[in-house]
Formats: sequence, C-alpha cells, structure tokens
Amino acid sequence: MVNSNTGALGIIFPNSYDSLVPELVNVRLMASIPFASRYRLIDFILSSMTHCDIDNISVMVNNNYHSLMDHLDSGREWDLVRKNGGLHIFPPFAEKTSKPYTGRVGALASILDFLKDQKEKYVVMTDTNVVVNFDFSAMIKAHIESGADVTIAYNEQKLPDALIKNQSNDKGYYYTLDIENGRVKKIYVNAEDTGIQNFSLNIYVIERELLIDLINTAFVRGQEYFERDVLLPHLNKLNVQAYKYDGYVARICDIKSYFDENMKLLDDYNLDALFSGSPIYTKIRDDNPTRYIEGAKVQNVMVADGCIIEGDVENSILFRGVKIAKGAKVRNCVLMQGTEIEAGANVEYLITDKNVTITSGKEMKGTDTFPVYISKFQTV
Repeated sequence: MVNSNTGALGIIFPNSYDSLVPELVNVRLMASIPFASRYRLIDFILSSMTHCDIDNISVMVNNNYHSLMDHLDSGREWDLVRKNGGLHIFPPFAEKTSKPYTGRVGALASILDFLKDQKEKYVVMTDTNVVVNFDFSAMIKAHIESGADVTIAYNEQKLPDALIKNQSNDKGYYYTLDIENGRVKKIYVNAEDTGIQNFSLNIYVIERELLIDLINTAFVRGQEYFERDVLLPHLNKLNVQAYKYDGYVARICDIKSYFDENMKLLDDYNLDALFSGSPIYTKIRDDNPTRYIEGAKVQNVMVADGCIIEGDVENSILFRGVKIAKGAKVRNCVLMQGTEIEAGANVEYLITDKNVTITSGKEMKGTDTFPVYISKFQTV
C-alpha cells in the first residue's frame, strides 16, 4: 500500500500507439479496444492503479475518445467517484490555449496548473497498449528506496517484428534500456536488435515537483517526447533507475498481435498469469448468462455474458451478446460485442468488430499469420 505521506497520482495516455492498429482505432482509441471477451485495454492499468491506492487518476485523451468516456463514465466501477481526487478526463481543448498533443510533454504542459494544485508527492505515468496486472505499490517502494529521480518499468523480451518491420512514419517510438547496476545508462529509440532486450513498458514513477520542472523547461524549448527529449539527453544528470517486471505482459503492436494476445488467453497458464493477481474491473452491463442451445458444440473458448450459441465454436474469444446460429462453424476467431454468425456460415481466423453480421452460408477464412478483420456494423 502507498502511504498517505508518499501518495501517488496516476496519469494515463490512452491514445499512445494508436497508429499501430489503424483498423481498431478508426472509431475509438487504443485504451478502449475490447480485450479478453469483456474488458477494454484501459481496464488493466486502471484497476492496477486503484488496487494500489492510486485514487487520483487523470486520462489525457487526444482524439476518438467518446467510446472511452462512455466506458469510464464517472469511474464508479473502479471506486473513483470521490470528493477529492477520483477520475479526471482531460480532452485536448480543455483550455483556450490547448491543442492536440504529439508526445507527453505537450499533454503534461496543458495540465501544469492542475499538477501544481495536487498534494501527492509522486506521479505514475503509463500508456495503455500494454496489458498487465501491475503492482504499482512495489514499483513506488523501489523508486523511494533507490533514491531515483525517475524509475522506468521494463520487461525482458524480444522486440516484436511488428515494431521493427513497421515502415510507417507515425508508428511512434519504443524504447530499450541499457542497465548497469539498476541504473539506466542509455535509452535506445526504435532499436532493431535481436535477442532478449530490456524493453520499456512506458511506465514511469517521478516526483510531481520534478516532473513540473522538467515539463516546464521542455515545453519552452519546443520539445515533445518525455523519453526522447527529456530523459535521454539528461541520463548523466538524472538518476534514472530501472524496475524489472516479471509478470504477464501482452503488448498490442499491430492487428496480428492483438489477435495473438487474445488467443493466448485460451491457455489456462496465461489466463491465470494475467488474472490471478488483483481483480480487473470493467464497466458493468446487466445481461443474461450465455445460453448454450441443445446441439451446440463448444471447445476451448472464452465467452462473455449475453451470448447465444447454437452452432459449433472452437478456440475462440466471444464478447458480450455474440450469436452463433445453428449450423454455423466458428474456429480461431475473435468476435466482438453484438457479432452475429448466421446459420450455415463457416468462419476461421476472423476478427469482427462490434455488431458485424456474417450472413447465412458465407465462408470467410484468414490464416494464423493473417487474420481477417471486419469493421464495425458491416454485413457480409
């Protein structure tokens, strides 16, 4: 638990890395992408913060944020309805002088007055393209004990091919760390090294007053990125410590990784690794339990409430309200809320967005290396 005299406030950047999944963020942002049959990506970070007594949380939205605001509402599901602190959503035009931001510097500069008014000593900053059940209390404790100016969370893994091979100019920056005795000696931007790397989770702990000073200086100089423009040039002046995270990590780097990370949760080992810690909360939707009609065949699936299954489903993730008609066959699919697979349809390696209909007798098949995506409200 975070002591009251060393409390922390959270800042979440929900639009970071939207460009990696253009299909999924056409009508939403990264943070509100559905995941694991009933959750949104932001649920994991938000739940992790509230479990660690971080109850003053700001969400720095940039665009396409209506679905996220609908999902978060007042923050009741995360116990964030409070007189002091609670959930704050900052749109890009909250002030006359504000504008859509590119990196963290511009976003934080727009709320400097808010940050100056807060009482917490520390700030925890994070993106939402990484799914973790994270113990922020342990990281804050390590930050305090090390005497660090900034602490960066990382895990050890190979760099995803989706990031290395992405040729887009707006794919965003990712960071790997050179660590010596716990201290970050170098930060590499968009490295392409092979083998296991110290891969930043883009989760940071920093003292609030130091953050205000750094952002003030960086913004005046026209700088944009906290990691590239603020931390990297000052590693010799700032004590930047690394915090190794050994828990379960799912990174969303492209549409295929989104598909793969969902499908991995059909393995009980991965499911337990992600959910066996603190509970993950999400928006409550009162619905009927899923109904399995006589004759349905279901094997190795993750199914949310409100579904009606009459057909044959195997190795698939079904979100709320999905309907699989009699005679339909579904294999290796991720079907979002309200998807309907009509009688006799045969689908495999498919990702459907919300309220998609696959009509009777249709056959649609992707592959394990190239799942087919069907956008929202489409009828095939």
